[in-house]
Amino acid sequence: MGGEHGAGGLPVTRRGAALVLLALLAGAGCALLEEEPDPSQLVCSSDAECGVNEICFPDGCGDPGRDIVVEVVPNPPARSHAQDFRVDNLRPEQNLRLAEPAEVAGRVVRATTLPSEDGGVVMRNYNEVLHLRAAGESLLLPGVTRQYDATLVPTNGAWTLPVGTGLYTVTLSPDDLEVPPVRGQSHVEPGASAPLDLVLPAANTLARLSGRVERQGGVLVDAPLEIQALDSDLTALSQRVPVTRGTGDFTVVIPGEAAQRSAVLLRVTASGEAPWVPQKTFTVDPRAPLTAPLALGDYGTPVRVTGRVVGLNGRPIPGATVSLQGEVGGGGTFHGPLATTGTEGRFAADTLPSAPGGTLSLVVVPPPGSTSGLTVLPVEVPRTGVALPDVLCPDRRVLRGTLLLPDNLTAAPGVRVLAEPIGQVPGWPRPPAGGEALGTTDDTGTFRLRLDPAVYRVDFVPTENLPRVSRTVTVLPGDDVTEQVLATFPLQKGRTVSGRVTELAADAGTRKGAAYASIRFYRVVTVEGQPSSVLLSQAVSDQEGRYTALIPVR
Repeated sequence: MGGEHGAGGLPVTRRGAALVLLALLAGAGCALLEEEPDPSQLVCSSDAECGVNEICFPDGCGDPGRDIVVEVVPNPPARSHAQDFRVDNLRPEQNLRLAEPAEVAGRVVRATTLPSEDGGVVMRNYNEVLHLRAAGESLLLPGVTRQYDATLVPTNGAWTLPVGTGLYTVTLSPDDLEVPPVRGQSHVEPGASAPLDLVLPAANTLARLSGRVERQGGVLVDAPLEIQALDSDLTALSQRVPVTRGTGDFTVVIPGEAAQRSAVLLRVTASGEAPWVPQKTFTVDPRAPLTAPLALGDYGTPVRVTGRVVGLNGRPIPGATVSLQGEVGGGGTFHGPLATTGTEGRFAADTLPSAPGGTLSLVVVPPPGSTSGLTVLPVEVPRTGVALPDVLCPDRRVLRGTLLLPDNLTAAPGVRVLAEPIGQVPGWPRPPAGGEALGTTDDTGTFRLRLDPAVYRVDFVPTENLPRVSRTVTVLPGDDVTEQVLATFPLQKGRTVSGRVTELAADAGTRKGAAYASIRFYRVVTVEGQPSSVLLSQAVSDQEGRYTALIPVR
């Protein structure tokens, strides 16, 4: 976390920042302190600390023309067919030739055991409805995830799923709920058609787990429920099937191999418009009949929790979201619907009661721009509901810093600052998606952002002809008003990289400009010991496929 400061304003290395965080969170506990890092591992704070032709990146000094990967998405709204290009030596004119759209192309067959003495197995093409999901990550950009979904009917067992380049886990789920899902790995290069053949198990090799779900004491759950068998790592072993509402009966079908294990998980979840049933996971022995019903227990009925959310100044906080979640009666978990505070900061949130002797977590998220910050409080919710005293939200911690122009002397006003949460601090929930904080440097080049505890990627986007700069910052929890200071650093000089993105035209052998494609330049780095991708620049091609981007330069 180049340039991050401790309470005394002294620079903190990436390893040192981690130790500070441990010390603050450990309280009266103890931590094993590491040795002082070698000076070569220290992170720079400005380009002046780097060698010739190097600049200061979040992970340290580096050549701005190397370790570059370009992501091109021809159809940004659909996020389809993303292609990545490794650039060994960035040139002023960097043309990008898109390959044909990539895909995973497979064949699915259903094994059938012949009724013969040798027990032979034949494979028959599967031509029924399938649900496909490919979830994975870019091959060249660590941390850049991609997911593609489709529902289709194979033709003579053959299917294709258009994807971007990446390494994927492909899960194939038949529409037939009595056929367990199967999965495989697929490595997809640009323009490639990656083969992936999958075999659905023979019917006589499958095992059926039948049982009954009830509330307790023979009383059924008056709500639509679904149940699914899971492995210990929560990988699906069966389809998600409905529980018969009038009887509570269910049957899940799992692979024969899974049925020989000592334990599998059965997860019961409410479906449809019935939120007032907790989710509960049972551990069962699949080798024996499920004689005892799966009892959700006495989880109570919906109750209302009311209260008022205020800041440290005692003023109400309108527009904050409020929800309750945690363990309820019977041992299941429940996540209540969101409520929103009104103009007087008051809310009325519905939930199930907390487990006897236990508490639920009251999660309050003030709106973006509010001085007050994310708050999580343990709340005992009786079966009669409860009116809470005022919920006091602490102030968000201020992250302050100053930016200079590349001359390292002149203040940089008008720079847009964006902080996006990319990780969580131990003991604190990650701020919700869409919780980015925005700010702008003033005439002195200084910015202030109010942030909840989390790990952030802070992007600095100048309005002048200068490239964006990023830093990784861990905002620490605390009730004090001490500002967290980011070391003053200069913006970087920029150079223009132009080029044309082309793709294959409908006429074989010809190419055309890829209009309105998204082009992103990343630098692949190691931050906090983890490979990650830092966005350097982004652009959109014009009607002819031409683009212009600003890249840092020394």
